[in-house]
Amino acid sequence: MHNNINELLKKLDADKWDKIKFAITDIDGILRGKIISRKKFLKGLQEGFGFCNVIFGWDSNDAVYNNSLISGWHTGYPDAMATIDSDTYRTIPWEDKIPFFIADFSNSPQIASACPRTLLKQIQQQCTNSGYLANFAKEYEWFNFKETSQSIDEKSFTNLQPITPGMFGYSLLKPTQNKAFFNDLFNLLPQFNIPLEGLHTETGNGVYEAAIDYTNILEAADRAVLFKTSVKQIAYTHETIACFMAKWNSNLPGCSGHIHQSLWNRAGTTNLFYNEADNKNMSDLLKHYIAGQLYCLPYILPMYAPTVNSYKRFIEGAWASTTVSWGIENRTTALRVINNTKEGTHLETRVPGADANPYLSLAASLASGLYGIKNKLPLTLPATQGNEYENTTTQKLPKTLHEATEAMKASPVPKELFGETFTDHFIRTREWEWEQFIQKVTDWELKRYFEII
Repeated sequence: MHNNINELLKKLDADKWDKIKFAITDIDGILRGKIISRKKFLKGLQEGFGFCNVIFGWDSNDAVYNNSLISGWHTGYPDAMATIDSDTYRTIPWEDKIPFFIADFSNSPQIASACPRTLLKQIQQQCTNSGYLANFAKEYEWFNFKETSQSIDEKSFTNLQPITPGMFGYSLLKPTQNKAFFNDLFNLLPQFNIPLEGLHTETGNGVYEAAIDYTNILEAADRAVLFKTSVKQIAYTHETIACFMAKWNSNLPGCSGHIHQSLWNRAGTTNLFYNEADNKNMSDLLKHYIAGQLYCLPYILPMYAPTVNSYKRFIEGAWASTTVSWGIENRTTALRVINNTKEGTHLETRVPGADANPYLSLAASLASGLYGIKNKLPLTLPATQGNEYENTTTQKLPKTLHEATEAMKASPVPKELFGETFTDHFIRTREWEWEQFIQKVTDWELKRYFEII
């Protein structure tokens, strides 16, 4: 870590750098960045780095919002001043070790309220002020295709060739068929300060799953957002396309982005979720934390499931949660308690897909858990025993982005958790996303109605 700027500059000088790359994460979790000169970088450390405020005024396809208050034609799209976080310094091993940094708008009042990383820093500070250290980790599933950007466009995203066919979860066979790619992922990602606990195949054609190491919540989100882009870039070098859609094919499992989390004392020596005296080894703090997540979940779901496609993943029997539920070592519930050891006791939030913005999904998870602690919410919902998909008594999650956004808009909870300005901006972006979808004619409609209706 490089908290001292002079120490950082000495390191950069030792690397004989003449340019650096930095990036900011937009509302959809997409890295938007630049390469700048040494001169520009040194000046920016003192003055900030100009970045067009359209970064929070357009969607994932660069179409500008017509409903945003924070960014839009009415603002003239001026530069906002971004701040590079020197603690995020790393070098990109597959790009000649060019220095890389993450930036955010935490020091830019006019746009800070729309910045996902800034929001997470604020939630992290609330956690620290409450006396807790939040340790988090993300895990991801994604599909890999033996395609290029050109070929998927020419094929109109149909008849794509996976890197391996067949359902081979936890396979020792399939990684050997693409061992250069598989080994590059495991070897290069840690060199980019994204240490992995494990990497394996999952059920589905050409699916991999990776678990990223535990760390503090901000670093966990940084690693997660860099993981997705890094995997895509490494895949490019192997003429492969990596896809993190929540559900790219209705006949195959979806892609998750589960969140693992625990609260510790500030020194990081005691796991506050563990209580040996409890018959389930669960502390009262953990129970309040779970109750908070369960209570807030229906009102903040777009933070976990931000796209139209996200909701195609919430299918019974497809390894994704569909209800407001929890259980111990139960993968059919929204929240899964893992309590095998004192050090390892933690909560897994299984709702997010691989398409969720890591900063926003982690912020939502921690903020809602802290809400339960702050309000001492009792954990009255019984833990699910067995198959939650067969439970007809628990509350169902919203079925569409529109339904989830309307629930978020009608509730006071999101504003209490994330502030009024961010909540308003985020809801407007999800309303925009839904509007773009309902205007389009889908292949399903053509096949169903074109001739017969």
